[in-house]
Amino acid sequence: MDQIRRAVALISGGLDSLLAARLMLDQGIHVEGINFYTGFCVEGHTHAIRERRRTKPLRNNALWVAEQLGIRLHMIEVVEEYKTVVINPKHGYGAHLNPCLDCKGFMVGKAREWMTAHGFDFIITGEVVGQRPNSQRRDALPVVARESGAFDRLLRPLCAKLLPPTLPEQEGWVDREKLLALNGRNRKPQIALAEHYGFRDYAQPAGGCCFLTDASYTKRLSDLWSNRGHRQYDLDDIMLLKVGRHLRPAPNFKIIIGREEGENRYLSGYRGRFVHMAATSHRGPLALIQGEPTAADIDLAARLTARFGQGRHAGMVTVEVTDPHGGSKLLEVVPLASKEISEDWYL
Repeated sequence: MDQIRRAVALISGGLDSLLAARLMLDQGIHVEGINFYTGFCVEGHTHAIRERRRTKPLRNNALWVAEQLGIRLHMIEVVEEYKTVVINPKHGYGAHLNPCLDCKGFMVGKAREWMTAHGFDFIITGEVVGQRPNSQRRDALPVVARESGAFDRLLRPLCAKLLPPTLPEQEGWVDREKLLALNGRNRKPQIALAEHYGFRDYAQPAGGCCFLTDASYTKRLSDLWSNRGHRQYDLDDIMLLKVGRHLRPAPNFKIIIGREEGENRYLSGYRGRFVHMAATSHRGPLALIQGEPTAADIDLAARLTARFGQGRHAGMVTVEVTDPHGGSKLLEVVPLASKEISEDWYL
C-alpha cells in the first residue's frame, strides 16, 4: 500500500490558498493548514470591534477555509519573531511598510520548521506567478524557496506548471499534470475554479489581509517610530494603531478618539495606561492621550474630544479628564470648529 503523503498548507483565508489546498486533497494528499498571527492581521480584532461591520459575518477566514476543506488548522502566534521582518527587511518594503518578500520567506520558513517537527513531507502555498509585484515575481519565487530553507519541498499548485518540478512532483507524490499554470493578476480562472468546487462565500481577493499594506495604517506606524526615535513596537502599540481616529496636533502628544461605541469600549481597556477624557454633558467618544502633553495641550485635546461628540455645536461642553491613576478634573471647553482642525493633524 502506498504511503499517504502529508502536506502543510499556508492558509491565509483567501481564495488562492483555499484552491491550492483543495487541489492537493483531490490528489489524495493529507493536508493540514497553518496560519501565523503577526499582530498586523486585518482579522485580528477590528472586525469584531466596529459596530458598522456587524452586518457582515464575523469570522476568521482562515478558520472558515479550513472548515470548508475539512482540514485541521494550526494557528501560531509569531508576534515577537516577526518584528525583525517588519523593522529591518532584507529585501525592503513595498508601496508602504509591507515587507512582502521577507514576510513570505519568514512564513514558509516557519512552515518548514513545523513540517520537520511533525513529520510532514512538503509545503504548499497559494502563490501565483506575477500576481503580486514583490513576493510573487518569477524571480522572487526561488528566493522564498531558498531563504526559507524549503527548497524543492515547496509546491505552488496554482502555478506549478510554469515552474521547475519540485520534489513532490519528481517523486510522484503528486501528479504534475493535474496542477495548474496560472499567471498574472487575472482572477477569472480562480473564480471559475471556485465555482466548479462549489465555493461561493469566500473572502474577496484584494490583498488586504495585512495592515502593513494599508496607507493610513502605515502612516500611523511611521509616526509612532518617528516620535519615539526608534523602530520598535509592542503588541499594544500596533493594536491601538488599528482603532479610532488618530490626530497629532503637536510633536509631543497624540490623541486617539473612538469613532463608535465598539471602539470606545476597546479604548477603555487602556485607561490605566494613558490620560483619557470624555464629555460628561453630552454623549461622545472616549479619547486617549499619548505622549507628554502640557496643560494647554490637554485643553486642546478636550476641545477636540468635544468636537467629535454630540456637543460639537454647543456653546460649552464639560469634559472629564482622568489620569492613569484615577485622578480627574472637569474642564469647560468650547468645541473646536472644523476650520480650526488642521488636515496635517490627521494620521
